[in-house]
Amino acid sequence: MIRENIKKVRDEIYDTAINCGRNPDDITLCAVTKTVDASAAQEVLDSGVTVLGENRVQALLEKYEVLADKPEWHLIGHLQTNKVKYIADKVSLIHSVESLRLAEEIDRRAKLANKIQDVLIEVNVSGEASKFGIRPEDTEKLLEQIAGFSNICVRGLMTIAPLPEKEGENRKYFSKLRELFVDIQSKKYDNSNMDILSMGMSRDYKDAIKEGATIVRVGTALFN
Repeated sequence: MIRENIKKVRDEIYDTAINCGRNPDDITLCAVTKTVDASAAQEVLDSGVTVLGENRVQALLEKYEVLADKPEWHLIGHLQTNKVKYIADKVSLIHSVESLRLAEEIDRRAKLANKIQDVLIEVNVSGEASKFGIRPEDTEKLLEQIAGFSNICVRGLMTIAPLPEKEGENRKYFSKLRELFVDIQSKKYDNSNMDILSMGMSRDYKDAIKEGATIVRVGTALFN
């Protein structure tokens, strides 16, 4: 079932990209494995997906014990500063930086791990109180603060849109993040290389692709 679901999602990514004039190769499928065990995650890898995303540090560590560095690991959920030390030498990309304090700890731990840690700034575009992320208008201030760090590189922006009831409902949020992304790109902050837009999940990844997503985070559509 997982293989068939992955094929379906990949076909939809391809078709959506082509239909809106984009190169499908510019869009990365991040398989969100938070609801499945390591054996299911291995099946994802066997199907050709190379990027796995986890919401929780503990779940990532449990799967890492089995899969090690076979996948490219992304931490996509809320990250507490006291948990950074457990993943600093394991993850390729952290999607959920939303404060200077967290960025400082990531920079410190990355230095100890002798690496440059790629991160995304999580932006709460919808303004929902239940969502993590900084306000769009605070994004550039955080980028200015991070510009002085030596072991962190901001690769782009991430958002989690509301759960949509119908197709097209979240395009306004994705469009707003893309506009912010393009504006920031033009300003060329130090310690940033703005080339990643992480937005769109199982119910709305096609809309996210239409608005410029370069990473879509898909879980339910792969495993249900």
